[in-house]
Amino acid sequence: MAYQYYVGCDLGGTNIKAGLVDMSTGKVVATKGAPTRSYEGPEKVITRIGKTIQHLVSENNYSWDIIGGVGVSAPGRLDLEKGETVFMTNLPTHWINIPLAAKLEAILNKPVFLLNDVRAITYGEWAFGAGKGVDCMLCFAIGTGIGGGVVINNQLVLNQGGTAGELGHIVIDVNGPPCGCGNHGCVETFASGPAIAALGLKRVVQGQATAIGEMAGYDLNKITPHLIAKAAEAGDPIAQEIWETVGEYMGVAILNAALVVGPKKVVITGGVAAAGDLLLKPIRRTMKARMTVMPADQIEIVPGELGDEAGIIGMAVWASKCGSLGSS
Repeated sequence: MAYQYYVGCDLGGTNIKAGLVDMSTGKVVATKGAPTRSYEGPEKVITRIGKTIQHLVSENNYSWDIIGGVGVSAPGRLDLEKGETVFMTNLPTHWINIPLAAKLEAILNKPVFLLNDVRAITYGEWAFGAGKGVDCMLCFAIGTGIGGGVVINNQLVLNQGGTAGELGHIVIDVNGPPCGCGNHGCVETFASGPAIAALGLKRVVQGQATAIGEMAGYDLNKITPHLIAKAAEAGDPIAQEIWETVGEYMGVAILNAALVVGPKKVVITGGVAAAGDLLLKPIRRTMKARMTVMPADQIEIVPGELGDEAGIIGMAVWASKCGSLGSS
């Protein structure tokens, strides 16, 4: 049976966000959220996820009979075949070997499928967003960290237990700063939100002539990528230079991944992507200048289109695919 609706749900460190997705259009037709309260432990959080999804369906007068299943995204390492969380860095107790899918299936009486949060964003953008219609793409989600995902031949790449696609940990300087992953010089250490803020903070502390400090009221805690983007848009040369530097770092990482994959599109999403052309233009220039063995002009660098709904849509599409494979 082909179902029209699937639920996509994102388990975050702060919030649980669930959405009902119409698979014929890729539109999120209803949403429901709740605080994660991860300090209460996995059992209570899983119960809260189940109740959030139940309320999503009942409060919007949908019948479970037309809903095919549920997809849940989460940060960290997951065992996709077992439907278990293996290790989640940002949640108390780290959710080691928690059978999340089975526990939710017992609550919802529907099949539940798991996926890493940024792979879910990738899949959503490929299915119904900026990557729709291409058979090969890369996705970089730039925020507090840098996550990624890869689609090749219309298939989400999940090799090595689903860890393939960690594009934020491409090394661009072997002698670079330490990364949270345990390596050194990952692009995440150079171009994530905190790294960009640090570049602005450094310039202000050094007393360089920039509007960044004044715009932050000389409160160093208020120096963010968004503020640095505002300064750059207002013509501040230091802020513009920061975005040029960040774009070059990202361009090198994208080039390295693109040479292996040969994507038709590279989708840039996440909070930092709101900088728009301040980030995208130097990425494109770096690709054009440095990519010599592959036609850089045939690789589109584009912003994501689905915003905060990308992961929810991606999880619904993933649950639909997994459900159809299981029933075939």
